[in-house]
Amino acid sequence: MEANTIQINNLTKIYQEGENQVIALNNINLTISKGEFTAIVGPSGSGKTTLLNMIGVLDKPSGGKIIVDEINIADLSSNDLINFRRDNVGFVFQSFNLIPVLSAKENVSLVMDIQGVPTEKSNKRAIELLENVGLGNRINSRPNKLSGGQQQRVAVARALASKPKFILADEPTANLDSKSAETLLDIMEKLNREENITFIFSTHDPRIMNKARRIIRLEDGKIIEDKTK
Repeated sequence: MEANTIQINNLTKIYQEGENQVIALNNINLTISKGEFTAIVGPSGSGKTTLLNMIGVLDKPSGGKIIVDEINIADLSSNDLINFRRDNVGFVFQSFNLIPVLSAKENVSLVMDIQGVPTEKSNKRAIELLENVGLGNRINSRPNKLSGGQQQRVAVARALASKPKFILADEPTANLDSKSAETLLDIMEKLNREENITFIFSTHDPRIMNKARRIIRLEDGKIIEDKTK
């Protein structure tokens, strides 16, 4: 299997709600290769965010395997899961999740500080990443001084800081106006094409679907369509 490929085998997730069982994912089989720009789509409750959370090991499956670099990440211990997420996965959420008291540069460098990267090196990389997303002139601005689109671009820079194997973006354009959304998607697409960074989106947004080169459509926890453009 190619390095940095995500191999999902017979993945199932069942939630217990009172006396009822809800099958969020039902025997999913899927391979995502390095460098893909893929959108997971479907109606609310179809399982797309659950699938994204499984790939990012934010939640554990009820059954099946998620194999990255020959490791079944679903079987990792709690400490190993924390390390895997820190070193391999970049997250971009619709709510930005920036730390209000930190500047843009400090928000981006934080993950590198946690990794033990020397301060001078982490600051340099944070500035470079912010320049790459068009925010070189806002490195010292706190989130409340940035627009929603600018905050989300900081979030993308932060997601890239640890040099992850893949970026998981859950409805990243949901809280943005049209112009900001288009700018953000252009930046993500450029990073994907020029640096071969894998992007996996969970989305309702037709703009993301239009740019994605692969669409995986879920319904009732099952893949009903898997189409490459």
